[in-house]
Amino acid sequence: MSTLISTDLVGLDEDLGASSSEVIRALAARVAGVGRAGNAASLADDAIKREASVGTGVPGGIAIPHARSASVTEPTLAFSRLARTVDFGAPDGDADIVFMIAVPEGADGDHMTVLSTLARALIRDDFTAALRAAATPADIVKLVDDEVGGEVDAARGVTGTSSAEEGAGGASHVSDASGAAGAAGAAGAAGAAGAAGAAGAAGAARVRLVGVTACPTGIAHTYMAADALVAAAKRLGADLQIETQGSGKVTPLDPAVIASADAVIFAVDVEVRDKERFAGKPVVQGPVKRGVDEPAAMVEEAIAAASNPAAARVAGGGAGAGSAAGAGAAGYGAGGTARVGFGSSLKTWLLTGVSYMIPFVAGGGLLIALGFLLGGDRLAVTASGHTVNNAVYALTNYSLVHLPPQGLLFYLGAAAFQIGGLSLGFLVAALSGYIAYAMAGRPGIAPGFVAGAVSVFLGAGFIGGLAGGLLAGGAALLLQKPDVPRWLRGLMPVVIIPLLASIVASGLLLLVLGGPIAWLTRELSLFLNSLTGSGAVLLGVILGLMMCFDLGGPVNKVAYAFAVAGLSAGSAAHPAPLEIMAAVMGAGMVPPLAMALASTVLYRRGFSDAERENGKAAWLLGASFISEGAIPFAAADPLRVIPSTMIGGAVTGAISMAAGVTSEAPHGGIFVFFAIGNLGMWVVAILSGTVVTAFVLVALKRFVRRRPLDAESVDVAAGDAGALVDQEARRPVAV
Repeated sequence: MSTLISTDLVGLDEDLGASSSEVIRALAARVAGVGRAGNAASLADDAIKREASVGTGVPGGIAIPHARSASVTEPTLAFSRLARTVDFGAPDGDADIVFMIAVPEGADGDHMTVLSTLARALIRDDFTAALRAAATPADIVKLVDDEVGGEVDAARGVTGTSSAEEGAGGASHVSDASGAAGAAGAAGAAGAAGAAGAAGAAGAARVRLVGVTACPTGIAHTYMAADALVAAAKRLGADLQIETQGSGKVTPLDPAVIASADAVIFAVDVEVRDKERFAGKPVVQGPVKRGVDEPAAMVEEAIAAASNPAAARVAGGGAGAGSAAGAGAAGYGAGGTARVGFGSSLKTWLLTGVSYMIPFVAGGGLLIALGFLLGGDRLAVTASGHTVNNAVYALTNYSLVHLPPQGLLFYLGAAAFQIGGLSLGFLVAALSGYIAYAMAGRPGIAPGFVAGAVSVFLGAGFIGGLAGGLLAGGAALLLQKPDVPRWLRGLMPVVIIPLLASIVASGLLLLVLGGPIAWLTRELSLFLNSLTGSGAVLLGVILGLMMCFDLGGPVNKVAYAFAVAGLSAGSAAHPAPLEIMAAVMGAGMVPPLAMALASTVLYRRGFSDAERENGKAAWLLGASFISEGAIPFAAADPLRVIPSTMIGGAVTGAISMAAGVTSEAPHGGIFVFFAIGNLGMWVVAILSGTVVTAFVLVALKRFVRRRPLDAESVDVAAGDAGALVDQEARRPVAV
C-alpha cells in the first residue's frame, strides 16, 4: 500500500476558500497536521510561489499544486474534492479536484517515479471520474493505491507487472526511467506502442517526431505533457517519442531515433539538457503547460514544420533565440512558438556571459588579494615608468627549496598573486565566449573567446568583450541556419562555423570597431580616475541604487560587472577602480543584512514565520556578499522592500566612495577584510546602509498598508529569472 496518502489527508466536498492560495494553505496545514511537514506556512509559501509562476490547473477540472520544500519530511499527497470550484489557471475553467504534491528537497528517484505515475493518471477521464464518484476518503486512498501500487512495489524491489502496465499492451513512446510507461500507455498512447511496427503499418509517409518535456520542479507537468503529446500524435497519425527530463532518472532518447526524426517538440520551462543532440532539426517550442493544454496544436505544428524548409531549427546547446528558458517565461501565441523579444534575448545573452565570467573574477581577485596579504605591496611595484613584477621574478628564480630573501610567505604570496592575475586575464575572453555560447550554443564558444582575446589585445576591455561576444554569437548563429548536406553537418559545429565566425567577429573588431571602442574605454577610465569629492559620491549613490534594485538581477549584474571589469587596472596610483569595487560590494551586502535586522530584531511580528527563518540565514548571506538572500522578502513585499534596500544601498555607496575605501577582492564580503583599504569606514558604510534600510522598511510596514489583491501576480527580478508571487498570500500584518 502507498505511504503517500492516508484518509486523514483526504477531504470530500469541502469549502477550502475562494482562491487557489486559500486552498493551498488549507492543504498545507493538512499535511503539517499529520506530521509530514514541519511548517505549514513555509510549505504553503513554496507551493504558492510555484503556482504563481505557472498555474497548475489542467483540463478537466483538475489542479495539481506542488512544490519542493525544506519543511516537508516525506513525500506526501493531500486531496480535496471541492464543494465550489476554484481557479487554478486551467484553460477550460475552474477546478473541483485538487491533489497537492509535497516533496522534500532531497526526495529520491523512487518517489518521483510514483508521483509522476499519479500525475499521468490525472489526465485520464476514467481516473478523474472515479475520484468524483468516490463516497469516502478510503475510496480515494484505494484509487491512488491501485494506480501507483505497482510503482511502489517496483521502488521496493518487488517483481511483477503493475496493472497499468498490463493494460497498456506494450511500452509507451514516452521515454523515461520512471517505470511509469504503462500509465502513459493507459492514458491513450498504448496504441502507438512499438516505433518500428507503427511506422511500418502507417507507411513511409508517417511523420516521425521526437520531443522533450521539462518543468522547473520536474514532478507533474513534465510527465503529463509527455503523455498528452504522445496521445495527440497517435490521433494525428504521427510517431512521437518523448524524453521526460524530470526529477527522477532521465533515459535519453536513442541517438538513432533522434537522427531519423523529422521534427522536434520542446515543451519546456527550463533549458533542454544536451540540446545539441537535436541540432538542425525543425523545432516547435513552447512552455510545458502548453503541452498539457494544447497538445494537438503542438503536434500539428511539428508535422507542418517537418516539411517546411523555412521552419525554425534547433541551433545547438545553450540558450539561443527562442531558448527553452525564454519560452517558459514568454508564453505562446496563436502560432504556438515562444514569443521572445530581442530585448529579452539580449538580456539573457549578456547575463549568461556575466554569470560565466564571475568565477574567473572571484577566484582570481581573491587570489590576488591573498597574494598581497602574504607578500605585501612588494609583489608589484612601479619603477621608471615600467611595471616590475616581483612575483614573476620570485617564481622564476626561486623555489620552495631555495626561498627568496623575503622568505616563505612572500614566495607563497607571489604564487597566489600570479595565479590570480592569470585567472583575471580570462575575464574579457570568458565574457565574450559565453555571450556567444548563449546565442549560438557550442559552435559560438571558440569565436567568442577569440574575439575577447582580440579585445584585450586592442585595449578595448569590457566593452570590447561585449561587442565581440555579440558579433561572434551572431555570426555563429547565422552560419547554422543554412540547410547543408548531411555529409557536411558533422564538420559545421567543430570546424566550419568556429573558423568563419572567428574571421568575421575578430576581423570586424581588429579592423573596424576595436579602435573606437578602445578609445572609449580609455576615456571612461580617465574619467573615473578623475572623480573626486561630490562626483565620486554621486557615482557611489548610483552604484548603490543599481546593486539594490533587483537583488542579483540584470541591473545588479551590470553594476557588478562594471566594477570587476576595472579591478585589474586598479592600483595605489589609480585607486578609482578599487574604490568602485568596494562601494559595489558594500552596497550589495546591505539588503540581506537589513532584512535580517528587521525580521529578527527590530520588528519580528511584522514578518511571517518563514520570513523570520529566512532572516536568520540572511545574516550570513549578507556578510558573504550574497544579495540574493533578500529575494524571499522582496518577492513577498516588493513595493516596500525594494525602495528600502535602494535607499540603504545609496547610503552605503556614497559613504564608501567619500571615504576612499578600496577593495582588491571582487567577492567574499567581510571575509576578505584583509583586501579592504580603510576597513573601518567600509564597515561604517555597510552598517549605516543596513540600519537605514531596516528602519525605512519597518516604517513602511507599520504605516503604509497594502490593499489585498486577488489573483494578481507581481514580477520581481531575481537572479537571471523573475520570481512571481501570488498576492493573495500577502495580507497586511496587524500592528
